[in-house]
This record gives sequence, structure tokens and C-alpha cells, in this order.
Amino acid sequence: MIFEDLPTTPTSEELIDKAFSRAARAGKAKGGLEAQQSMLQTAANIISDNLENVVTAWPDFEYDAHPFYYELADAIVDVDALRQSLSEVMWASRKAREIHEEYQPRLRKTDVDTARKHRKQAFARLADIVEQVDDHLLQINEARNDLRDLPEINPDEPTIVVAGYPNVGKSSFVNDVTSARGETASYPFTTKGIGLGHFEGADLSADSERTDRSAMRDHIRYQIVDTPGLLDRPPAERNEIESQAVSAIEHLADCMLVMLDPSAECGYPLDSQLELRDSIAAQFETVPVLTIANKTDRAEVWDDSRTDAMNADYTMSVETGENVETVLEAAVEAVDYEPTLPFEEEQ
Repeated sequence: MIFEDLPTTPTSEELIDKAFSRAARAGKAKGGLEAQQSMLQTAANIISDNLENVVTAWPDFEYDAHPFYYELADAIVDVDALRQSLSEVMWASRKAREIHEEYQPRLRKTDVDTARKHRKQAFARLADIVEQVDDHLLQINEARNDLRDLPEINPDEPTIVVAGYPNVGKSSFVNDVTSARGETASYPFTTKGIGLGHFEGADLSADSERTDRSAMRDHIRYQIVDTPGLLDRPPAERNEIESQAVSAIEHLADCMLVMLDPSAECGYPLDSQLELRDSIAAQFETVPVLTIANKTDRAEVWDDSRTDAMNADYTMSVETGENVETVLEAAVEAVDYEPTLPFEEEQ
């Protein structure tokens, strides 16, 4: 994930202390004018290099960040404000080098006392430059702390997103169809965990009538994501940050599974569940959306009117396992991911 290795950003006080203490040690190793020159060069280099490293550690949001992570980052930290802070820090880095270039010639052909006076003036200006970007350094470090712990979702893997009201069986489904129990991580804008699991095409049962195309999918890794706190309530109930996060998921999803509980034992009436389904389908209009009626083991509490109203693509029961694999196969078909085959040179 592009944000996980971002280094800690120093405060202005930390950077000034580091630069001047190293400069003092450099000066003790030499004498006369050479000591003053070494102190200035050391302090200026440390300040300029460290500030430049703060900036270059970040990815270029335009070219290095997948649209999913770009929008997710923008929802959390405001990318434009972050870019402005990075620009100000780079300005400070260049300014430190200019101060070094301005003062270094003054330390060469003069007496030691005058050279020391010029060096102290340069130090004061270096400190002032760093202090000017203190707020920007703090903002950059806060952004780093918010983004480095995002769940490691791979935008390049074919992805199935599971949506629906709480308690309809989404997490149970994700855990059931993945080879290992679904991972859980948290986004900074929701206290609820994001369910994340993986499976390979080979995990689906063998079928004597499988096509060559389906056999090609055997070793493709699929990603399945449950997003509680984002896609489990109507758009009107989401705050601005959550709405932008949902927009980011549009770049991630290759297929949407909207799960319903027709028995309404989840605590939400079927009409409300269908309204949520319709709003998700409207927002993800370029993505295949399959309606899945879960809890067929509670079928005795369904009635014909509910069955007609659902217009479900598939029914299943995660509890009993009925049709779970069928639903997963349907999702894989809807994703329709074509693996890239190695080039075979004609003989």
C-alpha cells in the first residue's frame, strides 16, 4: 500500500535541534574559519535534505496513486491542502540552500570573529525558515498517521463488494467464502471494521462442464470486501467524508452483491432494504449489481408478496450453506475478469 512506509515527519523544533547540534560537533572537529564554514554547511545540508525528504517520501497523487486511494486519501486528509503543505516545505528546503550559498562566501576571506557573526546570522535565518513551515510539517505528519493504517486493499485485484443493512449476513458470507477467516481493519472515518477476504477461482467446486474460460480463472485471486459504516445505510444518512469514501469504492468494485434479509429479522423492514438496494444500484450504475436474498432457512416467515417485491437474482442461506457457492460463482461471472496470458511466440 502506497502510504504504509511514509516516515515520521519531524517538527520544526526537532529539525532545528538536529541541525545545530550536528553543526556544533562538526565545528569542534575543525578550527578557525574552516570550523565556521563546516558548521554552516552541516546545518544547511541537514535542514535542506530533511525537508526535501519529507516531500519526496510522498507519492505523486496524480500519477502514483490509484483513483481508489486518491479519493480515499482526499476524504480523510484533503489532498489539495496536503499538496500545499508539501509545496511550502519544498520551498523551505530550497531556501535553506540559498542561505548557505549566500553566506558561505562571506566566511572565507575574513577574520574568525566576523565569520562567526555571519554564521550566527545564517543560523538565525535557517531557524526562521524552518519555523515558518512548522504548521505544514505538523499537518503532513497528521496526514501520514491517518493514511498509513488504511486497510491493504489491492485495487488491481478483481474485487467483489458486499453491501446491505447490518445483520443481513454480509460478514458471515465474506468469512464463509474466503479460505481463511476474513481480515478486519478500520478506516479512520468509521469505528466499524472493514471485512476483507480473498479466495481463488480454484476454491470453487470442480464442474465437469466447466468451460476453458472458467478453468482459466482457477488461479486468479479475488478480493471480497464488506464495508460496514459506509454501504449499510441510505446516502442521506452518510456524512460528507463517508460519501466520498463510497465514491472511492466505485473505483474498486468490479461487482456489487446487495444482500437482503426478507424475514426482516435483521431489524430493518424489507421496504427499507430495497430502497437501500436501489440507491446503491443507482450510484454503482457502471458495476454489475446482484440482489441476494439471504436466510432461506427462515423461508417460513416469508410470504409471496415479499418474494415478488425483492426481485432477487439469487437466494441463499449462509447458515446452511444453501446456494452460497452458486452466488459466489455468479459474482465471479459478473466480474468477468480476463487474466493476461503470457505471450506465446509462434513456432
